[in-house]
Amino acid sequence: MNETFYTIASFEFAADVQIIKAKLESEGIQVFLRDENTLNSDPLISAAIGGVKLQVYASEKERATEIYNEVRAYAMDDEGRPVVCPNCKAQKSEVYYERKGLFYKLFPFFEKRKYKCLNCGMITKPL
Repeated sequence: MNETFYTIASFEFAADVQIIKAKLESEGIQVFLRDENTLNSDPLISAAIGGVKLQVYASEKERATEIYNEVRAYAMDDEGRPVVCPNCKAQKSEVYYERKGLFYKLFPFFEKRKYKCLNCGMITKPL
């Protein structure tokens, strides 16, 4: 059987993906964690390799994405409130890094955090 994989999301730390993995598996979806063992052996390289990738078979991506969107954690501001998109007022944003330029690719921890609205796609800086 020649199945292809679909990446649902990436996580900075291997522990962050475990609840989502358990939820998907409880729904009968087979889950694969790419680069999990690499980050377990050296967590400091997470930004360099793009974190742990939560993958499912491409044939199950719609169902897996739907389940993931029901239980995912959205970005919070410094006071613990959901980040609100200034464009569409949705509270469904996630942390976003552009990694433009060689400097930020080599030293991603220097880049300022931004938020990407999952509803309209607008990228904003924290207030």
